[in-house]
Order: sequence, then structure tokens, then C-alpha cells
Amino acid sequence: MMTNHGSRITQGQFSFLPDLTDEQIIAQLKYALSQGWAINVEFTDDPHPRNTYWEMWGLPMFDLKDPAAILYEINQCRKAYPNHYVRVTAFDSTRGWETPRMSYLVNRPKEEPGFGLWRQECEGRHIRYTVHPYATDAAEGERYR
Repeated sequence: MMTNHGSRITQGQFSFLPDLTDEQIIAQLKYALSQGWAINVEFTDDPHPRNTYWEMWGLPMFDLKDPAAILYEINQCRKAYPNHYVRVTAFDSTRGWETPRMSYLVNRPKEEPGFGLWRQECEGRHIRYTVHPYATDAAEGERYR
């Protein structure tokens, strides 16, 4: 994950494109459902690249086959967390795969502070770098106000 020229977080597919419309989201949901993948909705206010454990909005929708119903859940999550990142993940439970097959953002804060690159000089001539999200400078729940 990185940020592009507009300082927008890039996570998952479609990250470099403009935000998806609801019609485009439904088209992606239809595709995922046609493949037999389960959909889940997640949200976070810490988009660090290694933060893979986002909060889940409800349970994974293994039995839901209606994209409009899934879009309803996405919109409920957007409404409850308007200043968070919200993503949709399609999970393939097929034996041998058992992995997310598609993941993309469907909501982001109005202002994204981005990331800083921290440099640490170590023993010898070694240098370590780490990515720091500016959003985490504020306490959880106070980010993206």
C-alpha cells in the first residue's frame, strides 16, 4: 500500500481510480456472487499497510445473494462511520483457495493525512525505514473529524 499523487490511500483493487459509484459497486458484487464468493464489509480509522485486521460490519454474508442487500449493509456502515475507511472483501472458500479474491475501498475520509517515512540508523551502516500513518497521531475515535 502507498499513497498516490492525490495523497489518497491505495489499498485493494481500483485504488488509483476515482471512487466507485453505487452502480459500479453493485456490478462488482454481482461478479463476486456469480463466482460463489462470500462478501464482508470492514472499516477502520488506521489504514496502516500492516493493519490487516479491520473491524467487521456484521458477519460475513455467506448466504446473501442479492447485491442490493449487500449495498444496503455497505451504506449502513458508511452512515455509521462516515470518517472511516470502509472496504468490501470477497472471500473464496473453495478448497485450495480459501482466500480473499477481491478487496476494494468503498468509503474514505474527506481528508486523508497520508503517511510519513521514518528513518532509523542502526549498527554499522544499516538503515531501517518504517511507514507511519499520520492519522494515528490522534487517539482512536478522534481521527478524521
